[in-house]
Amino acid sequence: MGALSACGIAGTRDTGWKSGFDWDSWWRRQERQGTLDFANWPLYIDRTKDGSPTLNDFSRKYGVTVNYRPVIQDNASFFAQISPVLAAEQPIGYDLVVISNGWELTQMIENHWLVPLDHSRLPNFERYAGAASRAPAYDPKNEFTVTWQSGITGIGYDPEKTGREITSLKDLYDPAFAGRVGMMSDNTELGSTGMLVQGIEPVSSGPAEWRQAAEVLRKQRDDGIVRQYYDQGYIKALQQGDTIISMAWSGDVFQAQVSGNSNLKFVVPEEGGMIWHDNCMIPYRAAHPVDAIEWMDYSYRPEIQAQISDWVNYVSPVPDAKPIIADQLDDPTVADSPLVFPSEAITKQLHDYYDFKSVGDHEEWTSIFDPIIQS
Repeated sequence: MGALSACGIAGTRDTGWKSGFDWDSWWRRQERQGTLDFANWPLYIDRTKDGSPTLNDFSRKYGVTVNYRPVIQDNASFFAQISPVLAAEQPIGYDLVVISNGWELTQMIENHWLVPLDHSRLPNFERYAGAASRAPAYDPKNEFTVTWQSGITGIGYDPEKTGREITSLKDLYDPAFAGRVGMMSDNTELGSTGMLVQGIEPVSSGPAEWRQAAEVLRKQRDDGIVRQYYDQGYIKALQQGDTIISMAWSGDVFQAQVSGNSNLKFVVPEEGGMIWHDNCMIPYRAAHPVDAIEWMDYSYRPEIQAQISDWVNYVSPVPDAKPIIADQLDDPTVADSPLVFPSEAITKQLHDYYDFKSVGDHEEWTSIFDPIIQS
């Protein structure tokens, strides 16, 4: 969601590396250590009974022991765990972490808590990264991040229970679905969708537009339309029929479809959807930065990314993985999915999130949307 112009969390200013540090010389002094401590989200890498084939291949090729930990449940709680350690100028115990674009990531950039990447060590990223993964607004030069996977926030629904196809965000407000609608408990997602339904562009919005969105969301809640504000558990509620229509992430619905729950559908509504990116980054004072950046580059090989994208089913950062999934992995369902390889038409429907300009800016957003969720 873009880099902040504020100095960051109170009390953490200048606790990271200092401006003017010679990172080129620093990278030249770094060597592979044979260990990679990797923190990621659950179910976010290819898996078999023997672990992750891509991680296993990387370990054999580079002689690196990978300690992979699916410990990130959401950005806020993970950031709350690591930020005091980073503020104290201590290593967090991970060489590589995956965090979404948003407030937490921009704080890490502003507070100098991330290692600037040596792009000479990222030839596969330079060659194969798709357009959506290059020069994002929150990191315009990919100075600190490369995309792990991306996703679309839209609508998931069961057409057998809704009784009709869903095409609009207005369907989330329809009294016909009262008590059966799922909304997200993430205030960034909720507020952004509240603006889209009114034709407001989130990225160029301000407090007046936020309050306008909050009024509509509050009425939706007070009218009994919303069953619950969900974290990632929304997909289970949708599958079980507790909800029949819900704000949803593209990959979750696609995974449900390919696992046998074929009733569920995902749609980018006519008002548009939100596009987000989960990003690989190296925390300041990481013990094994070369091992981390070698994995980052390795994951951008089309044959490696094909294995990952074929398993996780989110938007792939490497378009050249598509023919490999179709032909070598013989999985046309994934290769042909617009939720893994979106068409240009879908891409044009997607909106970026608002870039918070200061700590106070973020606090105002939170004060507007959190009471809706918490009540």
